[in-house]
Amino acid sequence: MEFYEVVESRRTIRDFENVDIDDAVIERIISAAMKAPSNDHMRDWHFIVIKDKEVVLKLVDKIPKKVSQKSISGVLKNWNLNDPCQQNVYKDAIPKQYRMFAEASCVVIPLLKQKTDILQPDNLSHLNGFASIWCSIENLLLAATAEGYAATLRIPLGNEGEWARTVLRFPDDYLMPCFIAIGKASPNAPQLKQIEHPLEKVIHRDSW
Repeated sequence: MEFYEVVESRRTIRDFENVDIDDAVIERIISAAMKAPSNDHMRDWHFIVIKDKEVVLKLVDKIPKKVSQKSISGVLKNWNLNDPCQQNVYKDAIPKQYRMFAEASCVVIPLLKQKTDILQPDNLSHLNGFASIWCSIENLLLAATAEGYAATLRIPLGNEGEWARTVLRFPDDYLMPCFIAIGKASPNAPQLKQIEHPLEKVIHRDSW
């Protein structure tokens, strides 16, 4: 696909078909991720690729398997999610958090070398490494789209990150920013409406 077509085509998908993904495809996707800008020019990133379903299910065991409508309504209220488009996305996403990883063709865990405490930074520069890995993750999502696959991610909650470290045995000085699921989109995957912002309202020329 041409670049702008890839950008237009990328969507967060949480419903996958039961199909395999070739290792060569995964390597091309991660190669694209490794070409993202890095704050220290070292690209001290690693990617754990998991296709073994037993490992995947153990990895995501801490994610709730079922979520009640009452709990979903509570999240919408507590997080002040009042826009109808936003609410619809969360209503679709929250119940699928476990299943979307269990059904994906593979799960990818990106890792960055943690040099500072990102939860208690002294200044914005201390977040440079964390910001860089997210540039890498965006490259990964676009590359997956270009390969004809879909993807979604989850930022770990509670002890999910430390559980992942226990399951996957990655070093203590590496940080996992998210779980990523990659797979072929199900034909029945919903295409939810997204909020669109006209460019004339978000572009400010020379000053606000």
